[in-house]
Amino acid sequence: MGENIGAAARAMWNFGLDHMRIVNPRDGWPSQKAVVMASGAGRLLDEARLFDTTADALADTTFVMATTARPRDLTKPVFSPEHAMAEAARRISAGQKVAVLFGPERAGLENDDIIRANAIISVPVNPQFSSLNLGQCVLLMSYEWQRQVAKITAETMDMTKVEWATGLEVEKLAENFERRLDTAGFFFPETKAASMKVNLRNLWSRMPLTKADVQMLHGTMRQMVRWKERG
Repeated sequence: MGENIGAAARAMWNFGLDHMRIVNPRDGWPSQKAVVMASGAGRLLDEARLFDTTADALADTTFVMATTARPRDLTKPVFSPEHAMAEAARRISAGQKVAVLFGPERAGLENDDIIRANAIISVPVNPQFSSLNLGQCVLLMSYEWQRQVAKITAETMDMTKVEWATGLEVEKLAENFERRLDTAGFFFPETKAASMKVNLRNLWSRMPLTKADVQMLHGTMRQMVRWKERG
């Protein structure tokens, strides 16, 4: 379907892939439905190469991996998506030309197509519902490719216009709270005061505070003291 081809193009371009080959599209080519579904990735469709057969599409490739969720009576290595894209990256860096083969959404790849592949990619999906939308499958493989070739930071913190509080600033905050709480009689009974103060200090050390956080907490304590004194 043109819509599925467009969704596949969009998924590819999300992760910087732009070499698409299309084999005997059901609704003809070019396809306005594909362009609409591509949503900004139309360049991939303009540059996509059209072939009559799978054999023609794979003629100049050196290593092919076919995506399928169904068990096959074919003796081939079966890769996870992560391992498949690691293998693709390794082979491409060695000068090989690697292709990933996707089939029609309704029936998937036929054995006549899969026999042309060097390996199979099997996605670990729910065995009771293993059908993947074509665009989803392309997106999954494209994401795994990006993980292999791009430096991905596992966690970041947006520090726009803020700075982390220094150890001294956190120390002063802890002292202020401890002093004020002591005056208010919070540390009771006296036999537990020491451990309560340790727990409070440990609380501050676990919290990733910014300078603004420290200022706000100082202000909060000042306001509470003023309110108590007015009362």
